[in-house]
Amino acid sequence: MIAVSSAQGVIARYRSYLPVGESTPVITLREGDTPLLRLRNIEKHIGCESELYAKYEGLNPTGSFKDRGMTMAVSKAVEEGASAVLCASTGNTSASAAAYAARANLKCAVILPDGAIALGKLAQALLHGAVVLPVSTNFDGAMNIVRTISARYKITLVNSINPYRLAGQKTAAFEVCDLLGDAPDLHVLPVGNAGNITAYWMGYKEYQFAARSTRLPKMFGFQAEGAAPIVNGAPVEKPETIATAIRIGNPASWQSAVKARDESGGEIRAVSDAAILESYRMLARMEGIFAEPASAASLAGTLQLHADKYLQRGMRVVLTLTGHGLKDPGTALKVVPEPKPFKADVDEIADFLNLKKLDARN
Repeated sequence: MIAVSSAQGVIARYRSYLPVGESTPVITLREGDTPLLRLRNIEKHIGCESELYAKYEGLNPTGSFKDRGMTMAVSKAVEEGASAVLCASTGNTSASAAAYAARANLKCAVILPDGAIALGKLAQALLHGAVVLPVSTNFDGAMNIVRTISARYKITLVNSINPYRLAGQKTAAFEVCDLLGDAPDLHVLPVGNAGNITAYWMGYKEYQFAARSTRLPKMFGFQAEGAAPIVNGAPVEKPETIATAIRIGNPASWQSAVKARDESGGEIRAVSDAAILESYRMLARMEGIFAEPASAASLAGTLQLHADKYLQRGMRVVLTLTGHGLKDPGTALKVVPEPKPFKADVDEIADFLNLKKLDARN
């Protein structure tokens, strides 16, 4: 007998909450069901009396939260008779779109800002067979191009302006409630194109309405200081940040993100690249979690809230970590010292590791 994964994928697991019917073909890579990890070491290190949990979305099939929405967008595209999908991307969307398109036997085209994509993400899109077009513009310019093309030609746009994308992404909020037994007090996440904060808020509201949770969290979004249009109240023409996944100057879901912020009683703030990189290292060294730099904006934001004495004893705070660190290995290698060659001598290595002070094995 052949063993098959028992994982369901988000459409099968939450079908009654999603815009699918019996005839909808489910294109899945068994996305979702990602872990919610208690950050006990970080809590202790900073003296935080709140409970901090990381929703580690980097363990989705292509390594980011985008898979939750892409299973929905591509499934509906197939149902509607599409032969090709299109997206603009800072990296994660392109990897996910390419993978799910391959799974569905659809063509995939990706418009990327030239020279501004982490290599791990670009490699995924190329290997999955997408037609990748780097263009001399930023993400916002790429987004304008794909909007125009999809309006003019019969190709399905699978960016987060596609409502099926957000429908899939809201399932992460369902999982948080299922794992905690209720909604958290606060939910903290990075904000780039702002689809994720929109989707989480949608999910939390739906679960409360269905009596699957008893409360709603306050939503706290964090943008990078160099790419903080919502915080600044105006588009950023040339956004800059080490966190490429949120290097967006004019978010497509701007208004819905503001609505999520206001309805929940939360905030959208900015954090520096230095704070993002420090949190990036902290997650890896203190908790064993390798997340992409944009993910670390959520921890940087949580540390900011802690410093402001916003976090109270007994609060449950969930941090979304949007993607895996292997998406952007180049940044990791920039923030740690490069290993130097060492002589292949057991005694010298033992001396270097200070092992002589330990009892020797018999």
